[in-house]
Amino acid sequence: LKSLSSHCEKAAATHACCLETMAASLIRTLPRRAWASFKDPEVGWRTTHFWGPMANWGLALSAIWDMSTSGPEVISVKMKVVMCAYSAMFMRFAWMVQPRNYILLSCHAFNEVAQMTQLVRRKRYDWSLENDTDLLSKEGATQAMAAAATQARGYFVPQLQQRVLQMPMPDLIRAFLAHEAGPFTVFFWAPTCKWGLSVANIMDYARPTEKVSTAEQIALCATGMIWTRWSFVIVPVNVNLAVVNALLATTGWYHLGRKWIHDPFPSDETPKQA
Repeated sequence: LKSLSSHCEKAAATHACCLETMAASLIRTLPRRAWASFKDPEVGWRTTHFWGPMANWGLALSAIWDMSTSGPEVISVKMKVVMCAYSAMFMRFAWMVQPRNYILLSCHAFNEVAQMTQLVRRKRYDWSLENDTDLLSKEGATQAMAAAATQARGYFVPQLQQRVLQMPMPDLIRAFLAHEAGPFTVFFWAPTCKWGLSVANIMDYARPTEKVSTAEQIALCATGMIWTRWSFVIVPVNVNLAVVNALLATTGWYHLGRKWIHDPFPSDETPKQA
């Protein structure tokens, strides 16, 4: 027993030493590797592989800005639910797309937390109004978590695709189902999920301008315009992603125009000029 205990202690010490060496090596090389990636002519700062994901950081930062400057009453539940589902899907997209995009992955992981926080803030606010108390709505938080957990692509998907393609069907439909960005891949469902952002913005077409988040709409415009271009330089090329981002930029500019220039749907809450 003493021999076994001594052996285990030595093995544990060796394992700990290896982990420390690996961590130290990673810490030393990470800045150099990050700088090399930043300057890389194929995926660095001069390409949309860099600026596309960077534009998406505006969504997360706009949520942080709204947390610090606006009350929960201005939060659009529809938009936040869609944002949660959108980021959950695009975390998978960032991992699968070529070249793999860690900036996009980290951005959407951060955005998922930020948008969930905003949803909980709004649900807590609604709960306090309905129940005259400041308790956190567990039901609201549970619903938000369920809305964000949209990705359930299991190992059975390739087998399912193979079985479906063996069925008799028109060649056009077969080509669509077998496409590398078709409905059996994340490259189809992630952009399709993003359509929810545009639809949510359209559904808010008459939302009082004082409840329209300027930071959020600027972020949506930026990501929409840059991602429209990025959609054609990634592998696989994604037309669905390009179209949804073009529409997203358009709806964002529409809301900014209402807020900054002219609102065709003035509400009773908007102060009237004498």
